[in-house]
Amino acid sequence: MTHYVDSEVGRLGTVLLHRPGPELARLTPRNNDSLLFDAIPWVGRAQEEHDAFAAELRGRGVEVLYLATLLAETLAVADARADLTEQVLASPRLGDTLRRRVADHLAYLDPAALADVLIAGLAHEEVRISAERPGGLVWTMMDRHEFVIDPLPNLLFTRDSSLWIGDRVGVTSLAMPARRRETTLTDAIYRHHPRFVGTRTVYHPGLEHLEGGDVLLLAPGVLAVGVGERTTPAGAERLARQVFAAGLAHTMLVVPIAQERATMHLDTVCTMVDVDAVLMYPNVASTLSAYTVIAGPDGEPRVDGPAPFLRAAADAMDLDQLRVIDTGLDPVTAEREQWDDGNNTLALAPRLCVGYERNVETNAQLERAGIEVIPIAGSELGSGRGGPRCMSCPLVREPLRPPAG
Repeated sequence: MTHYVDSEVGRLGTVLLHRPGPELARLTPRNNDSLLFDAIPWVGRAQEEHDAFAAELRGRGVEVLYLATLLAETLAVADARADLTEQVLASPRLGDTLRRRVADHLAYLDPAALADVLIAGLAHEEVRISAERPGGLVWTMMDRHEFVIDPLPNLLFTRDSSLWIGDRVGVTSLAMPARRRETTLTDAIYRHHPRFVGTRTVYHPGLEHLEGGDVLLLAPGVLAVGVGERTTPAGAERLARQVFAAGLAHTMLVVPIAQERATMHLDTVCTMVDVDAVLMYPNVASTLSAYTVIAGPDGEPRVDGPAPFLRAAADAMDLDQLRVIDTGLDPVTAEREQWDDGNNTLALAPRLCVGYERNVETNAQLERAGIEVIPIAGSELGSGRGGPRCMSCPLVREPLRPPAG
């Protein structure tokens, strides 16, 4: 298979999704904050909404891959199963006795069942414990509501744990402890699944913190990387070094963003909907800045700026200017619809995107600007603060020729 992505808006061919499952049912008022959810979703409705999202993509000719299916197929490879099991058992929380019990539990699972446990976690009460097979001090002292293996409800947001730049995949380095194990699953898929044999990487989880929601492929050879709550300046610099060395980009814009829950990633305030148009949260459009990073003749990244983001982006993309479409119609609707992921659209092609139906004003703004919107329900999917872009990792897009400036 040839996987290739050089823009945000080239016609989408293949996408990686994760259908929400029992890991969402593990959310309770006790743990939803630590697992980064603002509310407890209705799992059945979230699945219906996600199925409708996937159906819309397929209806537009997009191949939909599911992370859980790929993971189960990956776990049929002995080396992958050994690696992922070892990583789970290495947790210092377990202690020797409970580690043996968990190892026994996992050893008897077939690949699909093991994939379910690695995604949905393993509860205290689900470990096989008996007088002959005690759990030891750790298991005995655990609260019955604790997890021996934590669930991964944020796996729904496949954008964050990996991204494609050209023909290479970057498996990211997630900042929040509740999410770090996601990248071990994604990394195993790209390293061991037969579909991805020979895939070259441009980033891996052992590097500085970098999340996929902070990376926009503005145009072939031009990246924008948000730096704030999740992606660090060191992560942006490391990505610059990697993509410049691989010849995947010539310019990176590094964009400081506010460290707030509603603006955790760059794609919560700005996404692309055409080769020369961005959908942008108007409350930050005039203040967002960017440092322009290029490769120097000695290979060292060279930094210029800061300059206004929209100006720096247009210059890097060889455009006179970027068209800006505002979220909402006024400061109140803009703030509300940005919170409801109005900015977080997924482009299926130039001037065609998917957005949550609840963001009525933003979708109307897009339509008036000549952008077709495919509206999807997101009342439950949005409880983890993420929209269609967050829930999708493009693996194949048609190559996009740079627009004439």
